[in-house]
Amino acid sequence: MTAPQSLFLASGNPHKVRELQELSDQAGLRLRFHSAKEIGGMPDVVEDTGTFEGNARKKAHALRALVPPHAWVLADDSGICVDALEGGPGVESAYFAGPENDDDANLTKLIEVMRSVPTAQRGAHYVCVLYLIAKHGGEHVFEGKCHGQLAVKPTGKGGFGYDPLFVPDGFTDTFGVLPATTKQELSHRGAAWQKLARWMANKLDEET
Repeated sequence: MTAPQSLFLASGNPHKVRELQELSDQAGLRLRFHSAKEIGGMPDVVEDTGTFEGNARKKAHALRALVPPHAWVLADDSGICVDALEGGPGVESAYFAGPENDDDANLTKLIEVMRSVPTAQRGAHYVCVLYLIAKHGGEHVFEGKCHGQLAVKPTGKGGFGYDPLFVPDGFTDTFGVLPATTKQELSHRGAAWQKLARWMANKLDEET
């Protein structure tokens, strides 16, 4: 059997690495995900493009300069867009409460700013852009979304980030409560991944 090909994720977030590795394994792809921490850490990137795709592209190219030859590079930029906040925090989701990139602080701030917003106006959606630089340099973009609304208070310990507050359409529980397998089927990252996986499966087949 062909050995897995290395794919470096432009993130030090272990949750993202684990989630994408699980999705890859389920899809039967011959990929081994590596965190940026394994090669000294993610370079500093100023995420100032104002778009998920632009930020993901900057992160992918920053890491590309550090990875071994013939490795794939994947950058993820994602966030939650809240209707009542005119699409915010959006691309600033990871730093909503400040530059520390603190999940708990970000969640607490969103709860507070939404405290007086009625149920009918608590619509929101997650967005994920996966930006892939192939081992020979080609670049590809895959986007996924997940629509739902914000609960009044967080529930559950599953997921990460804003998951304990986000209820996907068609459900009454948050991503913090729903099983990980359900989240993978519904989530923005799962939707983007399915597009990437279909493309990647064809590409890996061509190389065998």
